[in-house]
Amino acid sequence: MFFSGLSVIFNDPISLIWIFIGVVVGIIFGAIPGLSATMAIAIFLPITYSLTAVKGMATMIGLYIGGISGGLISAILLNIPGTPSSVATCFDGRPLALQGKADKALGVGILFSFIGTLLGIVALIYISPILASLAIKFGPQEYFAVALFSVVLIIVLSSENMIKGLITGVLGLILSTIGMDPVVGMPRFTLETTTLKSGFNILTVLVGLYAVSEVLTTCADINQTQPIDIPAVKMKGFGITLPDFFKQTGNILRSAAIGLGIGILPGIGGGTSNLIAYTVAKSQSKNPERFGKGEITGLIASETANNATIGGAMIPLLTLGIPGDTTTAMVLGGLMIHGIIPGPLIFETHGDLMYAIFIFMLIASFLMLIVETLGIRAFIKVLKIPKNILMPLIVVLCVIGAFGTNNRVFDIGAIIFFGILGNFLSKLNFPLPPIVLGFILGGTLETNLRRGLSMTNDLFIPFLLRPISGTFIIVTFLFLCFSIYKQIKRFNKC
Repeated sequence: MFFSGLSVIFNDPISLIWIFIGVVVGIIFGAIPGLSATMAIAIFLPITYSLTAVKGMATMIGLYIGGISGGLISAILLNIPGTPSSVATCFDGRPLALQGKADKALGVGILFSFIGTLLGIVALIYISPILASLAIKFGPQEYFAVALFSVVLIIVLSSENMIKGLITGVLGLILSTIGMDPVVGMPRFTLETTTLKSGFNILTVLVGLYAVSEVLTTCADINQTQPIDIPAVKMKGFGITLPDFFKQTGNILRSAAIGLGIGILPGIGGGTSNLIAYTVAKSQSKNPERFGKGEITGLIASETANNATIGGAMIPLLTLGIPGDTTTAMVLGGLMIHGIIPGPLIFETHGDLMYAIFIFMLIASFLMLIVETLGIRAFIKVLKIPKNILMPLIVVLCVIGAFGTNNRVFDIGAIIFFGILGNFLSKLNFPLPPIVLGFILGGTLETNLRRGLSMTNDLFIPFLLRPISGTFIIVTFLFLCFSIYKQIKRFNKC
């Protein structure tokens, strides 16, 4: 089947040009705040109508892999996550850039972005049937338990003050409830306005909390109007030595496993996996106090996890016809446009094309590595632009990205609102990641809780009796109790 996939590509060699175009455009979309891999595929989807199935798949795979990886560029250089998958990359990537190590941060981010993608693709090729059979056993109770565990994990580990983490996490959950009720379809907390019926878009929330908030913080400090003094790029390789690389083996495998596992679960995706991988890496570290100050381990965890999610999200898409996130939903649309219906029989009906897709993913990951590595010197020049010139440009891009998401002026006002909110919370040392994860998983948490309760006649006990959901809920409870005990112990010492 692998050689059949190769023959498909050799019979249509122009597809290699399309995959290169896809990777380059994807990186650009990923790097621009407010844009995303999803938007890139959505824009290019009509173009694939006139292409063959092979060229169309090549283009979308290139856009997907390039878009997810491209988010690290603005995350590191501007402290603005280009995509939801790059939120945790900001935490240590930006401090490294401010220390004059932007080249090292970019090099490490690119390398482990590539490694995470490769690990995800290997899992996709070899263990997709096993993982797909596990994912299909997940019901509402399991999805609720996983979402609850994720929210509690990020609330507890994102800040030294658990109360502040809890406040911002609950705020994120509250914001996720604005709009149409996911179960009965009635509007909630919309203030009787049409624009709020669809709720807030995740990209709008991210751009406001990180991009606009960063602009407001920079403008408030007159000392930040000058560019950072960036030394010449003299980095050899990717900015990490072989001994240091091998020291990260456990972190790499753990983060890839987190990204892969979360990618398989529909509706969660890389926006969650990078945050969880980062917090787990911090909790496992012997020096957690270094995180947030330029710790390379945190950067590696984030970039490995979010790119491993790519392979994970493709597993349920191809084997079950269930998209793992919004981006793979677009890929699903592209497949269906060309008459390819994903499902258990797809390897029998379109086996050669499926292996061609695997090969395209491998090619795209190598192209991503080459393009981003060659562009490091160009990327770093962004830091040399005076802030009084760069900040207005960022605002313009944010406005374009916000409006382009749904073509609504309302979203422009929303990014300003979230920018002011993020700036206010940051000044009071409230962590922002719990808001993001609470907002992302709020819908999943509520919908699956209500569906699960409707299946059990409003009884919660059956949630605990199911092996997977029961295990996650018990672990969550024990973890929360242990964290509260640590907080009380720390308070008594003070």
